[in-house]
Amino acid sequence: MNNSLVDDKIKELFVSYRTIAIVGVSADINKASNRIMKFLRNTGYKVFPINPHTDNKIINGEKVYNNLEEIDDHVGIVNVFRPSEETIEIAKQSIKIGANVFWCQLGIHNESAAKLISENKIYYISNKCIKVEYERLFRKI
Repeated sequence: MNNSLVDDKIKELFVSYRTIAIVGVSADINKASNRIMKFLRNTGYKVFPINPHTDNKIINGEKVYNNLEEIDDHVGIVNVFRPSEETIEIAKQSIKIGANVFWCQLGIHNESAAKLISENKIYYISNKCIKVEYERLFRKI
């Protein structure tokens, strides 16, 4: 696919899916995952923070979940801030909940997860920052 087709598809995904689960979001306001969660919420998305390793019950005003399967709402986009080797388990949960997009942040990619996600007709994006892509496509930075 050429770049303009990829950009058009990513724009379509941003417009179509307004709920985003952020797997690996940090309660630390200085971490990228925390800032990106705030950005997405302030841009109009419903965000679900996923972090089974935090004692925080709330991050940026939102209830924290241990995993994707705890969320009662439909999740359109699963945004991953975890190491590449953990993505296969997150991919399996994403398939189970019927997510539409599996988005791995910068530096995160796993061929096995990509294959599994694609086989289940979920759009796979890796090694791209969701905030940077949103701003590039919609705000022309």
